[in-house]
Amino acid sequence: MGATIDVAWLGTFVEVADLASFSAAARVLGTTTATVSRTVAKLEDALGSRLFHRTTRRVSLTTAGKALYGRTAGHVRALGQATKELPEQQSEPAGVLKITAPSDLAATFLAGAITRFMALYPKVQVEAEFGSRLVDLAAEGFDVALRGSSGQHKDKSLTARRLATGGDISLYAAPSYLAQRGSPGELATPEHDWLVAGQLRRFVDFPKALVPKVVANDFLFLREVAAAGGGVATLPSFLAQPYVASGALLRVLPSIRVQLGGFVMLYSSQRPLARKVAAFRDFMIEATKREWGD
Repeated sequence: MGATIDVAWLGTFVEVADLASFSAAARVLGTTTATVSRTVAKLEDALGSRLFHRTTRRVSLTTAGKALYGRTAGHVRALGQATKELPEQQSEPAGVLKITAPSDLAATFLAGAITRFMALYPKVQVEAEFGSRLVDLAAEGFDVALRGSSGQHKDKSLTARRLATGGDISLYAAPSYLAQRGSPGELATPEHDWLVAGQLRRFVDFPKALVPKVVANDFLFLREVAAAGGGVATLPSFLAQPYVASGALLRVLPSIRVQLGGFVMLYSSQRPLARKVAAFRDFMIEATKREWGD
């Protein structure tokens, strides 16, 4: 059976051969002359051949050393260059950042935030999947997930970094709907059509007997149905506010307000953390502070 050769030994060997000096190779490699000498000795023992003639004045390759150098130097340099060119070995964040997030957050906040992030880090490309599906980050190759913080994130392989409170949930309806049906006097009265976010039924005190006109898991959809006059919708204030400002929606039953848990950023707990992920995390912390004041 042939000896097992550590690639790092070959890298040290090539450096010594190129510089014809153990001490010069040590300076380039950021180590000591003694460490370089021991590494070369290990390689020689594994191969059963001396690789260098050593004198007090000079270092030169033996016949075996010349043969090994000729067969390995090009490969060692190519391997070193290849590892330096990996995205995570570069001095700035680079590579594909794969993200998953809810559609409503993507349409209202993330579009602008990601545009600004890519302007700061032009070597990063973003691949995104938006929706309500809870992906398995590791199994599906995602770097980051943005999710509601109301749930418990028990996966110990993931770090959960809280980003924002997310505001509150209130009730909204279109002026056309209110002109026709009047403003509701209390929550879930049967004479009104209620547009309910399914994931919030456990947080909003709806009667069990209520049969909503629409149940959906997408706030953007509920907002559009409400704006079209379809009923009274449960909406996050940050989603409803632009429509309130334009007059497309009005807030009803203002005494009813449910605080949202906000959202968190999930990413691998393994270290070292990829530069692109760390950069996105830090960027999102500042971006959400500016947006929501957290």
